[in-house]
Amino acid sequence: MDFEYKSPEYTNRKKVFNMSWLKSMMEKEPPEPENPVGIVVIGNIEPDMHDTAKEAVRRTLKRAGFKTIDVGKSVAPQVFIDKVKENNANLIALSVNTVPAKNNLAKLDELLKAAGLKDKVGIIMGGAAVKKEDADEFGALFGKNKEEAPELAKKALKK
Repeated sequence: MDFEYKSPEYTNRKKVFNMSWLKSMMEKEPPEPENPVGIVVIGNIEPDMHDTAKEAVRRTLKRAGFKTIDVGKSVAPQVFIDKVKENNANLIALSVNTVPAKNNLAKLDELLKAAGLKDKVGIIMGGAAVKKEDADEFGALFGKNKEEAPELAKKALKK
């Protein structure tokens, strides 16, 4: 029989992580803003299926007065373009948690340029597979967590 020892510190950290995740999942859906600060198309670029962080950022942006258009998870780059045009959005928020998803940023960049939106739409991004350098290369602002999202979004609107 194999036994694995786990220190109390490890166990407590794990409990705290699990509780914070549970707490974020139980947050109530904020109401739609009456006079939105901006319109954000938010989603996970394909093939990224990890939407817990995206959902937390979406709710945070909504609470800060942004109208959010959630395109979901594993979304093709063209869908972001279509939704920006359809909703007259001025921001795209990308969640990028896998390397294959990060590899699709070039396709999204190409489509933004072709649609004439590259200089008209602000972009914020975050996730496990991207760093600030990746965002800079893409012309986007990088955020580490949901708390940074509203300020980044406001900054991206001014670009």
